[in-house]
Amino acid sequence: MSLKQQLTDDMKAAMKAGQKDRLAVIRLINAAIKQKEVDERVEMTDALVLAVLEKMVKQRKDSIAQYEAAAREDLAAQERYEMGVIEAYLPAKLGEAAILAEIDKAIAATGAASAADMGKLMGVLKPALAGQADMGLVSKLVKQKLAG
Repeated sequence: MSLKQQLTDDMKAAMKAGQKDRLAVIRLINAAIKQKEVDERVEMTDALVLAVLEKMVKQRKDSIAQYEAAAREDLAAQERYEMGVIEAYLPAKLGEAAILAEIDKAIAATGAASAADMGKLMGVLKPALAGQADMGLVSKLVKQKLAG
């Protein structure tokens, strides 16, 4: 079952169960997906849906930091709830050891040897690790690998 279909089914289940908060978040996700479909005139694949979900999680993290800085715990709690619902649709995150193994495979495949090859390496890693790892962490680990 595609991720898009899973979201639709979960939306129906949330409606039937009367879970208004969860329903609102799922509708938000569906709206973001539909917006991307309309803007770019593409049919959303699971990879594109994952990209939308990751972007939404990143937005929530930024909002939480800002709300906490402004001492608005009520709004931060709402953002944390939304982030939890969104993260439920993302695949499990890889550990650092698994990410390093993927980096080693990509280095072997591309022949990357220096920091100048980082773009080429990230181009290989980004689709391979989509939704499974924080790309900021991947970037940091790649820099460490290529530097030393």
